[in-house]
Amino acid sequence: MAAIARRNGRNWKSIAKGATPYLLVLPVILYYAAFWLRPVLSSIIASFTGAAGQFTLDNFALVFREENFVAAVKNTAIIVVFSVTLEFLAALFLALLINRKFKGSGIFLFMAMIPMALPSAAAGAMWITGLTAHGWLNSLLGYLGILAEGKKIYWLVGSNAKLLATLIILDAWQVIPSVMIILLAGLQNIQEEMREAGYVFGGNYLHVLRKITLPLLKPTITTAVILRMISAIQIWLIVVLLLGFSRLPVLVERVVFYTKEVDQLYIADQMAAGYTLVVAAIVSLAALAYLQVSGAFKREKEQLT
Repeated sequence: MAAIARRNGRNWKSIAKGATPYLLVLPVILYYAAFWLRPVLSSIIASFTGAAGQFTLDNFALVFREENFVAAVKNTAIIVVFSVTLEFLAALFLALLINRKFKGSGIFLFMAMIPMALPSAAAGAMWITGLTAHGWLNSLLGYLGILAEGKKIYWLVGSNAKLLATLIILDAWQVIPSVMIILLAGLQNIQEEMREAGYVFGGNYLHVLRKITLPLLKPTITTAVILRMISAIQIWLIVVLLLGFSRLPVLVERVVFYTKEVDQLYIADQMAAGYTLVVAAIVSLAALAYLQVSGAFKREKEQLT
């Protein structure tokens, strides 16, 4: 009997040990189920539900036929491609620079992180006052002598290409610090001995960067790019604050437009639900595509070596 009791005690200890990790993450699971999973499922159901409560695919037909849908997809794609590329290159340069730990690098890091600390609404309000004809940006350029007296630059007037370029630059200004922090954390996890070995065997800075640093940094780069890509697809607040609705449509701006601006329209709920699922599908496909491409490059490199 004593042997059976000891065996049962070991079994219970084994079960408790195996269940401990799941019990520790259970509060997080319950939180996400209540505040994330439920709204997601509700949005999916709503996207397939008509005005009369019946199952339908008409919501997506309404979305695809909307006059601003193609422009919203195109503008969002342009923002994602150029914004993510610009932000990654600038953030990588800054992370490599700060990682060299030069004198004053701590102050430089603090200054570089200031835009990240600003809420999006506050940053938008700052740029609204700056980009008007009589805003502080034109005043600053005039004070520095870059603009002749009486000359004004109309930043928010012009072609869609000019407006997109302005939005990409403003978005990059605020987001580069967050990407930089992720890359800097990855750089600081790389053992210095590995880079030193590259220099010992005759490599210069660029050779060590290309052959040692960047390959070791690849998991961090993948994380940073995917997070930034998802965020760029969902850009809308700075667009609405500077330009209003429908002037330069993007995907999430369309969701907000039908949710907040024309919520009394009889098809507003269906349009918002349809756009929501379309955006979610695009975000998922973009992340999967990037993972596939980065994985394909890795496999090709392994085959060559």
